[in-house]
Parts: sequence; C-alpha cells; structure tokens
Amino acid sequence: MTREKLRGTGVALITPFTKELAVDYEALHKLLDFVLDGGVNYLVINGTTAESVTTTAEEKATILQFVKKHVKGRVPLVYGLGGNNTQHLLETIAFTDLEGIEALLSVSPYYNKPSQQGIYQHFVQVAEASPIPVLLYNVPGRTGSNMTAETTLKLATHQNIIGIKEASGNLEQCMVIAKHKPNDFMLISGDDLLTVPMISFGADGIISVLANAFPGKFSNMVQLALDGKFRESSELLLDFVDMNPLMYEEGNPVGVKAVLQRFGVCGATVRLPLLEASAGLKDRLFKLL
Repeated sequence: MTREKLRGTGVALITPFTKELAVDYEALHKLLDFVLDGGVNYLVINGTTAESVTTTAEEKATILQFVKKHVKGRVPLVYGLGGNNTQHLLETIAFTDLEGIEALLSVSPYYNKPSQQGIYQHFVQVAEASPIPVLLYNVPGRTGSNMTAETTLKLATHQNIIGIKEASGNLEQCMVIAKHKPNDFMLISGDDLLTVPMISFGADGIISVLANAFPGKFSNMVQLALDGKFRESSELLLDFVDMNPLMYEEGNPVGVKAVLQRFGVCGATVRLPLLEASAGLKDRLFKLL
C-alpha cells in the first residue's frame, strides 16, 4: 500500500549545482548515498527545495532518470509536479515518464489566487489525468492562497488522491483534517518543526528539508514519534529549533545547501534570484553545528 510506503521521513531533495550553475550529478550521487545511509523512508524529486522553478524541463527529466537509476528501488520515489496553468500541467503529466514513481506531489496553484472551488476543480483534473496517485501540497506562504480543510476533505474522497503535504503552519486546520479525513488518506507535515506535534494527532510523517543534512537524526526523531515515544522524539526535535529558521532566512534551499557544503556533500551554489548564503548566515549556521 502506498500509505505504508510513504510513512515516516521523506526528503525534499535539493539540486546540487556547480559553480558554473550546471546540475552537479557527482554531488547528487553523493547526496543520495548520504540520505539513504541515514535511513530515510522515501525521496521527493523536483519539489520546491529542488529549486524546481529554475531548472529546465530537460534537467528535470535527466535528474529524475539519474535518481531512479541510482536508487534502484531501495526506497519509494515521489515526484513534484504542479503549476498554476491547469491545462499546461495536464499536458506535462502526460509526457513525463512516471514509471517507478510511487506518487505525484502537486502544489496548490500559486499566484492566480483561485477560489476554493477553483482549487478543487484544478486538483480533480490533475487526479483524473495522473497515472499514479496524487499527494496534494498546501503551502500558503508560497502560493498566496490557503487550501482550506473543507477543500482538502472534499478532495480526500477522490480515489486517486491519497493524501496531503500540509505546510500551512495552522495546526488547528491540520487537526480538522486529521479528525475528518478517510482512514486511508495521508496527512503529511510540510513543516519540519511541526512534525512531532502533527504525528501526535494522526499525521503519517514529514516531507523534510532538514533531512537533507541530518537524515539519521531526523528519521530517528520521526520514527520515535510514530512509535508513540513523544518524550524522546521531542528531545531530538528541540535540537533543531535554533537551526530551522536559519534554513529559510535567505530563502530555501540556501541554508541547507550551506550546511551540506560544510559536511562536504555538495556546494552551496543556488540559481538566481536566490543567492548563496551570506558569510553572516554561514557563520551562525556553523556555530550551531
């Protein structure tokens, strides 16, 4: 069952770049080994943290094939594919090679700021077009609009929509979803620091940014929470409290790439309009490390 496969810690993989701004496949290989050795449960390719808005269609296709070839089925893969032009998104789904992919992670339409009915109809179209199960993704801080619990629960009845990555930061909204959702509909945290609280009322895990850099510790934290060991899990969670805001201070994945550079996994290069972490940010991150 897909739900069991996607329970626990998913990593929203970064895309390493060379200093010349090309995709760094050698570093990507190293990153995949790093997170898999840490014991994460699944990988998310081409999500927000992958700087998907500044990679080309050709790069996306090559990255997808590279990850599939390297992972060789060791963990499930989720592929990020969303947009604010519904028709174009349906066409993209049609020509994307999704063989070997467990689920599609699709963000709520951004910039247009559609009505709740517009969001609902958009995702119905996506679910009907997708050859694999769909995970909704609600992240109002990026999209400019919130997908309400009511809309999520309405979509949860669709046979090809299996869950939601909830990054609204609104725990009450998440609780409403947890209370009224179908038993087989997944609630996945989209905020690293809210993972343990969300698991306490029924979430299935996290799609994480921090797990790029701390795969072992983060996976252990999540598993402890899923096992009901909330005291031990919370102790690990609190270790990330000071670092987490620095991950996003200058944009995501600026912070986590700086940490990965410190660990020797990949470079800290990002593509404009993002900039590599400032000296001040790196200094504060490295002191915490």
